[in-house]
Amino acid sequence: MTNEMTLHCNKFIQTFETVIKTPKKSKSDVFYTGVDLGTACIVLVVLGSDYQPVAGAYQYANVVRDGMVVDYVGAVDIVRELKEELEKKLGTTLVYAAASLPPGTDGLDGGAIKNVVQSAGFELTNVLDEPTAANQLLGLTDGAVVDIGGGTTGIAILENGKVVKVADEATGGTHLSLVIAGNYKFNFEQAEKYKRNVKHHDELLLVVKPVIQKISSIISNQVKGYKVNDIYLVGGTACLKGIETIIEKETGIKTIKPINPMFVTPIGIALSCTNQVM
Repeated sequence: MTNEMTLHCNKFIQTFETVIKTPKKSKSDVFYTGVDLGTACIVLVVLGSDYQPVAGAYQYANVVRDGMVVDYVGAVDIVRELKEELEKKLGTTLVYAAASLPPGTDGLDGGAIKNVVQSAGFELTNVLDEPTAANQLLGLTDGAVVDIGGGTTGIAILENGKVVKVADEATGGTHLSLVIAGNYKFNFEQAEKYKRNVKHHDELLLVVKPVIQKISSIISNQVKGYKVNDIYLVGGTACLKGIETIIEKETGIKTIKPINPMFVTPIGIALSCTNQVM
């Protein structure tokens, strides 16, 4: 990723963070929504007809596990509530949406994520795997996009602008939280909240280092045999301060992460949305 691409990515994320707090009223005749049903957090990104951010919302939830919807009604309710909240703020109806899945889970999912988005009142226009979605914003031609989610780590390897491999393996933020819970005698919810506070990240990095090393070994195994000079970290778990340093040291590959990796994939999902229903 060139410096120019990094600046573009970070600027886009900053703009999105701004419109979460202050939605931008737009005269667009069409809006594109990205729905990211994460293990720990559900994020909605709304772009105008020019594919620039106009609004966004997110809510922490436990309705998805390892990319599988485990609370269908709960998932529909949250997406519908966020949709209605954004529609009220924008003074419009949000019609079109795109969604994503962890790589290789399309068959296992049984269409549940697609059905959640449709049941919440959207017309579904696209479904793609998470790391490929993230690259809609990153714009990489070569390298590996690593999406560290709640339950799994997804990887997309790109060569000459084409995705040549996608993979998804168990180990992600949930595993970090379990280690934190055991170390501090917290329950799981307490561990999750403790982990989200950046003030605790320096001390937590030592506690969860073995899990990050496991994630690093997953990355190393998946990129073996491919020419990968750079790793780009996205996903909520990548928000952990210093995680990129450990991964770079363990893999021996230059590792980069945007200013807020949690929003890269949902923004990429929105960028892949069209007004053509599937």
